[in-house]
Amino acid sequence: MNKQSLISLYVLAMTVALTGLAVSAAVDADTASAALTREAQAAITPARALKMLKEGNERFVTGDSVKRDFLAQVRQTSKGQFPFAAVVSCLDSRIPPAIVFDQGIGDLFVARVAGNFVNDDILGSLEFATRLSGARLVVVMGHTECGAIKGACDGAQLGLLTATLASINPAVKAVQGDYTPRTSKNAGFVQAVAEMNVQLTMQMLYDRSVVLREMIDRGEIGLVGAMYDVSSGKVTFADRLLHGQ
Repeated sequence: MNKQSLISLYVLAMTVALTGLAVSAAVDADTASAALTREAQAAITPARALKMLKEGNERFVTGDSVKRDFLAQVRQTSKGQFPFAAVVSCLDSRIPPAIVFDQGIGDLFVARVAGNFVNDDILGSLEFATRLSGARLVVVMGHTECGAIKGACDGAQLGLLTATLASINPAVKAVQGDYTPRTSKNAGFVQAVAEMNVQLTMQMLYDRSVVLREMIDRGEIGLVGAMYDVSSGKVTFADRLLHGQ
């Protein structure tokens, strides 16, 4: 084989390789851009939804988040949405759920309020998210260094915020143990209240919403608590996923 033939073969091989890489990249980009469909949502179990969130947070923490075409997802979800989970989280600007769970547009319903508690409005919203829109998991997520929790610990008074913090007072009172002082100056007490608030919020959700309770008992959806660490980005989930058989 002469030199010219070798050069031609080399050029051909490089062209095929580069074309293959381009096609592969295009497929990866298209997959990353794809929003959930009704069929994909229906195939997700509560346990699988939890696994997807855990895997997403792991990607976020390790800096390996999926590259998504958000505008493509806007177009794909313009006629319908099929999120796989709903998250009740704090208003805090440091914990945007879709980002910390590495999810795209159309993947999560999110209800946010200072102190991540639930009232009838949020419970009704979660009923919509699950019964009517198909989400398979509800996550109640608190976080470290929560300003609302600290305010409740200190009995802060400020306009309508006073009534908001009153929704967290049951968690403040429920924390037992030798915490001195029982104020925001005690980091251990603040963390204990934040964790207790997640537990009581989950209990209120289960007790107050007949719709959600029945779906949980039938195994149609799951309910789980979680805590987000603002210093690391890591979400720690409760050991138990509450769902039916």
